[in-house]
Amino acid sequence: MSHEMPVHLIDDDESARDSLAFMLDASDIKVTTYVSARAFLDALPGVAGGCIVTDVRMPEISGIELVHRLNAAKVTMPVIVITGHGDIPLAIEAMRAGVVDFIEKPFSEERILEALDLARARFAPRPADDAGSAILDRMATLSEREREVLDGVVAGHPNKIIARDLGISPRTVEIYRAKVMTKMQAENLAALVRMVLSVRP
Repeated sequence: MSHEMPVHLIDDDESARDSLAFMLDASDIKVTTYVSARAFLDALPGVAGGCIVTDVRMPEISGIELVHRLNAAKVTMPVIVITGHGDIPLAIEAMRAGVVDFIEKPFSEERILEALDLARARFAPRPADDAGSAILDRMATLSEREREVLDGVVAGHPNKIIARDLGISPRTVEIYRAKVMTKMQAENLAALVRMVLSVRP
């Protein structure tokens, strides 16, 4: 698949930034790197378009705050956030703010390319709401307990919190969560959250 959409990569970690830039460059993707969200915002007036890939945890302006600032400025470029395991609630907050996808570290080249394809599709004409109907149909197959676990996951709660709220063990939450992923046909947590947010007001 063609990867003609340029990427604006924002990460304060030099080694992580250089590593991902090298990975994208090897896939013939034009990459411009920025050491901070502030550096990107300063350069924004001269940015012609593309996809923004930003880390979540950065000093001064976090990835989440960057997303909110871009929304306020009515910047329509798609955004992908990169997150550590402990930052999942923040990543879900970002998706609620309109982020296309979030990627958990460590991630493969295939995963970042998948996210970029998703971002590119954001500009494609949207088909009739067949996808939304299919998601609702899948959700209808969930048991009451599976829906409760799904609600906890989409709210960004870790398994321990979901277990406490529902009065079950974290291991049982893991089992229900796996069943939800299977029934919803979600390849990963980001896909699951994206599905649910797409059909909820």
